[in-house]
Amino acid sequence: MFGRQQTPAPDDSTPTPGDEGVEDSRAPKGRPTPSRKEAEAARKQQLKVPKDPKAAKKAARERDRAERTRARAGMMAGDERYLPPRDQGPAKAFTRDFVDSRFTVAEFFIFVAIAVLVLGFVRNPAVQSFVSLAFFAFTAVIAIDTTILLVTLNRRAAKEFPEKSDRRGITLYAVLRALQLRRLRVPPPKVKRGGQPVERR
Repeated sequence: MFGRQQTPAPDDSTPTPGDEGVEDSRAPKGRPTPSRKEAEAARKQQLKVPKDPKAAKKAARERDRAERTRARAGMMAGDERYLPPRDQGPAKAFTRDFVDSRFTVAEFFIFVAIAVLVLGFVRNPAVQSFVSLAFFAFTAVIAIDTTILLVTLNRRAAKEFPEKSDRRGITLYAVLRALQLRRLRVPPPKVKRGGQPVERR
């Protein structure tokens, strides 16, 4: 009477989750119950994971490497799914194409800065005066060219995206892209200078 009750043995006829037509109680509410085929595929995927810790870590590193390679390839192809948040959105794509279709003086700033740094070691007052004057003149040209680029960009972007919120951040985005060498821009340019599409091989 006061003895411990024995737990009844499970009935073999009781349906188990994963059987066809039986709902898995562990499936989150609001989501469709996984089918038998999906459950078997998930089970096989789990079986592929090595039980040995070292082998499991190696497999995880290989999966991460493959995922990074796929993400890199997608980003270089301009796939929106693999772009970082700063590059996502139609307004940013419009800005990239606009900047890439133009010749910008700002992209050569790095070469001028390196030249100024090297010539700064020359102990000749005449050379240093010339370098300083040339650097300020080049900086002024960059400022004028970039101002024209931004004014034109914002005017065209306002027509393409009437909502001001959709154009948020494109000015700084355009400046940063214009300062990069064309071959080093990521995502790579999709248009040539002049607006013609780039032929992909």
